[in-house]
Amino acid sequence: MKYYILLLAILFTPFVSIAQGKSLKAKIQVDGVCGMCKNRIEKTCLKTKGVKHASWNIETHKLDLIYDSRKVDLSSIEKNIAAVGHDTKNFKADDESYDMLYPCCKYRDPEVIKNHK
Repeated sequence: MKYYILLLAILFTPFVSIAQGKSLKAKIQVDGVCGMCKNRIEKTCLKTKGVKHASWNIETHKLDLIYDSRKVDLSSIEKNIAAVGHDTKNFKADDESYDMLYPCCKYRDPEVIKNHK
C-alpha cells in the first residue's frame, strides 16, 4: 500500500509543477514623475485581473511585474496603464486621460520634470 501511495505521489508531482508555471515576470517602461504616479500605476496594474505584483521605480521608470499569462497579457496591462494617463513603450495615453492627471504628475511638461529632480 505504501508503494502505491509513493508511486502516485511521484506520478502526479510533474503535473502540479507544470500547472503552476504560468506566472511570468516582465519589466516595462512607464512614464511618470512622482509618488502619486507610482501609486496610480501600481494600483492600475494590481486591479488588472491576473497581475500578482507591480512595483514602479520613480527614478528608472521601470515597472516590475509578475502576472499570470493565462489571465492577462502585457499588451492589456499596458493599455490599462495608458487609460489612466501614463505612456508606455507601446501605448501612449490619450490627451483626455493625460489631462486628468494632477498638475504635479504632468510628466510631458519639461517644467514639471525639472521640479521633480
